[in-house]
Amino acid sequence: MAFPVVNGSSCFTVFGATRDLINQAINFYTNVLGLSLHSETDNGVYLSNQDNILTVKLVLSKKGLTEDQIQAKKASFLEQLNIHDWRTKESSLVIKSSNLNQLIGTLQAFNQPIQINPNELFPNEVYTLDPLGTVVGFNSGGNPMTVVPPVEKMSSMVADSVMMSASNSHFSKQDEGVKTRRNIAVMTSGGDAPGMNANVRAVVRAAIFRGCKAFAIMEGYEGLVRGGPEYIKEMTWHSVRGFLSEGGTNIGTARCKDFRERAGRLKGCKHLIEAGIDALIVCGGDGSLTGADLFRAEWPSLIKELRDTNQITAEQHETYKHLNICGTVGSIDNDMATTDATIGAYSSLDRICKAIDYIDATANSHSRAFVVEVMGRHCGWLALMAGIATSADYILIPEKPSSSRGWQDQMCSIVGKHRAEGKRKTIVIVAEGAITSDLEHISANQVKDVLVERLGLDTRVTTLGHVQRGGTAVAYDRIIATMQGVEAVKAVLEVTPDTPSPLIAIDENKIVRKPLVDAVKITKSVAAAIESKDFEKAMSLRDSEFLEHLANFMAMNSANHNEPTLPKEKRKRIAIINIGAPAGGMNSAVYSFATYCMSRGHTPYAIHNGFAGLSRHESVRSMDWLEVEGWNSVGGSEIGTNRQTPEETDIGMIAHYFEKYQFDGLVIVGGFEGFVSLDQLEKARAMYPAFRIPMVLIPATISNNVPGTEYSLGADTCLNSLMAYCDVVKQSAAATRDRTFVIEVQGGNSGYIATYASLISGAQASYVPEEGIALDQLEMDIKSLKESFAVDRGLAKSGKLILKSTNASKVLTTQVLADIMKEESNGEFDTKTAIPGHVQQGGLPSPIDRTRAARFAIKAVQFVEESSDVLYDYKYAMDFPDDKKLTATAAVLGIKSSKMRFKSIRQLYDFETEIGKRMPKKIHWAKTRDVADQLVGRSRITRAPA
Repeated sequence: MAFPVVNGSSCFTVFGATRDLINQAINFYTNVLGLSLHSETDNGVYLSNQDNILTVKLVLSKKGLTEDQIQAKKASFLEQLNIHDWRTKESSLVIKSSNLNQLIGTLQAFNQPIQINPNELFPNEVYTLDPLGTVVGFNSGGNPMTVVPPVEKMSSMVADSVMMSASNSHFSKQDEGVKTRRNIAVMTSGGDAPGMNANVRAVVRAAIFRGCKAFAIMEGYEGLVRGGPEYIKEMTWHSVRGFLSEGGTNIGTARCKDFRERAGRLKGCKHLIEAGIDALIVCGGDGSLTGADLFRAEWPSLIKELRDTNQITAEQHETYKHLNICGTVGSIDNDMATTDATIGAYSSLDRICKAIDYIDATANSHSRAFVVEVMGRHCGWLALMAGIATSADYILIPEKPSSSRGWQDQMCSIVGKHRAEGKRKTIVIVAEGAITSDLEHISANQVKDVLVERLGLDTRVTTLGHVQRGGTAVAYDRIIATMQGVEAVKAVLEVTPDTPSPLIAIDENKIVRKPLVDAVKITKSVAAAIESKDFEKAMSLRDSEFLEHLANFMAMNSANHNEPTLPKEKRKRIAIINIGAPAGGMNSAVYSFATYCMSRGHTPYAIHNGFAGLSRHESVRSMDWLEVEGWNSVGGSEIGTNRQTPEETDIGMIAHYFEKYQFDGLVIVGGFEGFVSLDQLEKARAMYPAFRIPMVLIPATISNNVPGTEYSLGADTCLNSLMAYCDVVKQSAAATRDRTFVIEVQGGNSGYIATYASLISGAQASYVPEEGIALDQLEMDIKSLKESFAVDRGLAKSGKLILKSTNASKVLTTQVLADIMKEESNGEFDTKTAIPGHVQQGGLPSPIDRTRAARFAIKAVQFVEESSDVLYDYKYAMDFPDDKKLTATAAVLGIKSSKMRFKSIRQLYDFETEIGKRMPKKIHWAKTRDVADQLVGRSRITRAPA
């Protein structure tokens, strides 16, 4: 070795139980780390570097571990490799290294077990076990609490070679076959779905980040059966560049008859072993995941047969005797049980809603009826959600059929009443699997004929077909595909042979693991129940959110033609108001609120132009069904909105009008100003009895900064606008081959939008108000950009994005940031700015914001109904007590983790809010920032809180 790769300023003492172990330690520290023998005394052996700055003392002592203890310790540490941080197991020696990359290569050459943080692309720290069982760490800063960017980051070529050398030492013979890292393969199978590419990208990069070797199996199970390097390809970090913004699946998918037979699965088993793969992640529908689980169940018998027929060696049999499998669900039908959403479903729904929005305009122009056929052979989710999002007149889904005469009578009755009320257009949505109660198929043309013959409507049929599968994934699908891919890699590293194969699912807003076999079993039971005409069972097997959405659609759709469901004495006068900046979904919430109120028998009121409009102009109007028809798919705020709170206008006058109109409940749709308004109204209850009514806030702001919820209406619409904007800008940057765009995003003091926009656009970095812009971090990011452009020169898809929240720094504005980067680039790349501005607030609301707005609004009305009795005895009482039951009637409706819940404004405002910053105290998207950085190879300097 030309020069020692370690240096430092400390003396360490380590203990060995035998002389042989001491000699092994001498060999390790001299040959591997480049130290030399300094002196030897009765007390021990002293080793040092050439400047005598670092000294290691090796002492023969009973304090040292025995050989058996050392081997057991190594096995324990290797089991935790790439799963848990070794630094949490025990304290360690930390030595400063002048060249971590060279050190890693040396340790690997000597077959040493190593753990690298954060990853082998950009190492900051390296840990290993010496022959005496001591944990030894190497750090650029020489201190375990110091994170210093490497002096010389690896280029992509170097990174790939390091990954290859690391993966080639997949099993260390000296560690008796204990796995040091897995070889993980990813496959897409079944029908393609938007977001599959994002899932593949996440799996590949998360695997590499964790020190594993990544593979892609081309053409689904067909590629697994055929095998060989043409179909089982090793993937590098850059193999998946550009995948985020591309539709379909770049690694291909194909249905495979051979894999359904044991002989085909035997071939697949052999080909995985030949490629050295011991973990498989499958992204597909229920058929694909059924095959995956069967493959894992048969694996022991398959590998035994291969060994018995001498197709694999005894060593291979022992090495690959277990196959870890994990599933992520890619399906536009959203027909997998136990998960709220499948990858691709919301992208498909987005295509459908856009098509119906376009059709809606021409239908209104000509007073026509349109029958729109959507996909969904066994599941009506797409038809149901599209019906809610577009205010369709009628839907036909396989889960809720009626007799051949029944559906015709019901549809014509509803459509006829809608037309009688003055509606000029009719939209009927038919799932391709729609059936009668006798299992007779209902075609779109049959529906058209009924509308023509019985109602005399000018009717057209539109079959959307495979356009529903096409195009790039929407923001939500990119998010869940990415997060599920990262979780899938973590899962295959953590599961044991006794653990059931996991399915990565989503509950409300939380990524969770569920047993794959159970999910597949329930999913298949739905189709079986439909085949046996047990439709009640089929509905019960759908998730509770499906049932809730169906009940909501039926309630809103009956607003003008059915008798109200509540008796007169329980009907109320409920008002709705918009507060704060416009957000996608505000109109959807107002529409859903009004129609649901009508279906129940309540009188819905709209307070126009916020509290300022109420106090100055008495802007209260009852709502009419025909007036709000079509609002579901309109952006902005039809009833007007502003940021003024009750105390900023005239709270006494507001109380007067509440009393005048005898409001029994209030629904506020808005952001942080709405949150503050609810607090002010709740506090004023003691003085103004008019406010002693149930009040609920539906969070609606692109900033998503309302305490008490992880999701606000408008955030998804904003992310989709930003995603489209970033994709276009990135394409422009890539065309010039050497350009970075610094994009300024809104969000106030919240980094939510910047964080998730970074995740879905593949931005190299995002700067947010919670962290600010530290100069050392900026310097590190610029160095990373310079190297990245140097490696990518001349290659396609090489454009880079940097996202900056407006409030991330007052000094380092977007333009200043771009100027600094350009100046420091030394001509390696050019820098431009892009500011989307209020484009982020506008546009048509996304299907997610439309459907969640409906769910929120209906929950809010139900909250008013259920909470009214609690306040009844205190409406005009002289004293209004400070009681938890009473304060709970003023609440924020939000999604927290996997639950939708109401939480008291008093609890949130007093204990969970940073009022000055207009932010919740706990930031729920911090882990997402880590994932976004990991998947672009960004190192981030973290600092301990002051």
